Amino acid sequence: MINEPSLAPRDFGWIEVICGGMFSGKTEELIRRAKRAHIAGQNVVVVKPAIDKRYSDKEVVSHNENALPSILVDTADQIVLLTGNANVVCIDEAQFFDSRIVDVVNTLANDRKRVIVAGLDMDFEGKPFGPMPYLLAVAEFVTKLHAICSESGTMANFSQRVVDDKNTVLVGEYDAYEPRARHCFRPSVDERRGRPIKPFTNPPLPDSESEEDSQHNSTEHG
Repeated sequence: MINEPSLAPRDFGWIEVICGGMFSGKTEELIRRAKRAHIAGQNVVVVKPAIDKRYSDKEVVSHNENALPSILVDTADQIVLLTGNANVVCIDEAQFFDSRIVDVVNTLANDRKRVIVAGLDMDFEGKPFGPMPYLLAVAEFVTKLHAICSESGTMANFSQRVVDDKNTVLVGEYDAYEPRARHCFRPSVDERRGRPIKPFTNPPLPDSESEEDSQHNSTEHG
């Protein structure tokens, strides 16, 4: 369920957290909410940590390649300085910030801003990731998203690292991670790959001539 509050202007702020594993659509959902707020005439500022330059250093970009202009920040405290006139502050990849991000989002919400935060709730070992559990605790609204397991095709809650690197922070895509269900997750590193994702294609349409011939033949034999 997508838990999104009303876009109607209010005299108070709040915090929304969008969480889940890799490839669950967190950035996609953050972009969707940011665009809706922009359409509603609100001043929206999008920021992300400087460590995340996978697609662009000037945009937040989802795995589906939807994008919005964003500001790179080195520290959480910079966010307050850069969002003074904003009605809505969107923060992507929040798990990469230090614990100061919790105080920062509280400060922004107390300043009557809508704060939308997206981030991984668990690291590659299945443990709470950085400040995310604290952000979840202070948020008024929480949305938990799930990917599809690359092995079983069921709901995936975990991010399986598939390269031999034990550092907690490893920025990567399908080259380094796969979504996994609980029964397919093997902390901390599993270099075995799940099933490849086939291109999305429509099923072939029935051959109308063959159908007509079949009906004609069945009529003759009848």
